[in-house]
Amino acid sequence: MSITKTDIDKLAQLARLEFDATEHDDFVQKLGAIVDFVDQLQAADTTGDPPKAHPRDLGQPLRADVADAAIDRSALQSTSEDVADGLYVVPKVIE
Repeated sequence: MSITKTDIDKLAQLARLEFDATEHDDFVQKLGAIVDFVDQLQAADTTGDPPKAHPRDLGQPLRADVADAAIDRSALQSTSEDVADGLYVVPKVIE
């Protein structure tokens, strides 16, 4: 597929762009090169290749989900002003 000046004019109208004649020819050339590159990518044989989220298709390196330390709640709550049944007591804000 090749890009023509009428294609550029239509894109410029849709995008509300204005440019002079020298820019017009530059857009035709550059956008044409982009479309040609996309056509090259479309021509690549991808049969047998499953879709991937990442080109390297690596697994996520995760650590084991193992509890390694317990939190001493009473030590943490010892600095609080008001604690009841292991919970922080705060003033009522909603009637």
